[in-house]
Amino acid sequence: MKPLMEVKNLKKYYQISSREGNKKQTLKAVDDVSFNIMKGEILGVVGESGCGKSTLGKTVLRLHEKTEGEVLYGGRDLFSLHHKEMTELRKSIQMVFQDPFSSLNPRKKVSSLIGQPLRIHNAGSPGEINGMIEDIMNEVGINPMYKNRFPHQFSGGQRQRIGIARALALNPEFVVCDEAVSALDVSVQAQILNLLQDLREKHDLTYMFIAHDLAVVEYISTRIVVMYLGKIIEVAEKDELVNNHTHPYTKALFNAFPLTDPHKRAEKKKIVMGDVPSPVNPPAGCHFHPRCPYAKAVCKEQYPPLKEVAPGHMSACWLNE
Repeated sequence: MKPLMEVKNLKKYYQISSREGNKKQTLKAVDDVSFNIMKGEILGVVGESGCGKSTLGKTVLRLHEKTEGEVLYGGRDLFSLHHKEMTELRKSIQMVFQDPFSSLNPRKKVSSLIGQPLRIHNAGSPGEINGMIEDIMNEVGINPMYKNRFPHQFSGGQRQRIGIARALALNPEFVVCDEAVSALDVSVQAQILNLLQDLREKHDLTYMFIAHDLAVVEYISTRIVVMYLGKIIEVAEKDELVNNHTHPYTKALFNAFPLTDPHKRAEKKKIVMGDVPSPVNPPAGCHFHPRCPYAKAVCKEQYPPLKEVAPGHMSACWLNE
């Protein structure tokens, strides 16, 4: 089965001014990342804030230009397409943004926000577009009678539903959900996650679901990618990763889950110490070695390759050697 999207050696670097202001420094937000996304799956991307998850999501949709590498969608390199070709492809690839409070224009009514992509791509007459807007509002659980309201008249969860409606208006094939539930209450998070699952089954969607909450990613994903400081350090099918994670950083993420039994809290291991290093000046060798209790001499000198440790399970750690 051919992948829907292939990401090959993707890099996204930013040039930023140093504190002294007299020279430029390179911030490696996404650093030599490769993975595939199969049609119909939900690929979860998880990691601490600042690890490059959101930059990765925006770069694979060509909302950011790449520094190096390839992003193939249906066999076509997105970054080699002309403006007209890319505009046509936008109907198939969409994004749900993180903050429902800032991603919706406060001066526009809901009908205008959801209908904008339909009008841009000439999806029908004004009457047909109005019918499409009402249909998609029904699908995401917003009453169409509220289509002439402004975003500030809705709750956070309702705004995110409007953002999802806008992303799905053109009936896309692939959707990137960038921290789509992180700004919401836990009970509302569950509603939005279930909505995304239902829409996936109904419309045969493929998701790339980005989050820093491992519990959310574990709930919705079929396969999980773990990132640290711009690099993929572990990737596997969900059940395989949950039961057999091998990288110390992945172990630390799972160990961060709170325990409900107070008698077991004393047994809980503390694996990660210290802060995340700067992506402008990452440590030599494995980027995680200053915080890893299992670090060896080779970890400080060479970055470990992403190797298969089990069928479909890849991990970048010298402990696997």
